Amino acid sequence: MTEIIVANTKNHFLQIEKLANVIWREHYIPIVGKPQIDYMLDKYQSAGAIERQVADGFEYFLMAYEETPVGYISVKKEDEALFLSKIYVLSSHRGKKIGKKAMLFIEEKAKDYQLKNIRLTVNINNTNAIKAYEKLGFVNVGPLVTDIGNGFVMDDYQMKKTVHD
Repeated sequence: MTEIIVANTKNHFLQIEKLANVIWREHYIPIVGKPQIDYMLDKYQSAGAIERQVADGFEYFLMAYEETPVGYISVKKEDEALFLSKIYVLSSHRGKKIGKKAMLFIEEKAKDYQLKNIRLTVNINNTNAIKAYEKLGFVNVGPLVTDIGNGFVMDDYQMKKTVHD
């Protein structure tokens, strides 16, 4: 059974930091390289960075499968859309419908905020994720290159999904 828990304590943020360290290194080092992942984990997914993001309006959620933390979600309410910033599940727990439950949760969140769209960004070389998002009804609306400092850029596609009542 999958449970989605509001992450709002230092302990939650530390659990997310630990999950990010495993998931990001496994998944993204082959795509963008270790130096960029080391930088991004420190800058965006350390417990302190998550705490600052939450103070800035991001919401984080832990996903637990049979009471074990196996992934996390981060969203932010914007004027026109719910921004899906992060959705990650440990590779050992993929295929257990955790991501599907997470997407339903995110769609409900958008409806709760009376937003008609969900948007996200995905690395242009992350082909499996792009295919998965397309299967879930997301449409590629074009490239988005973001300078994240230290000589690194995020080379992404922006994707959007309309939420129906």
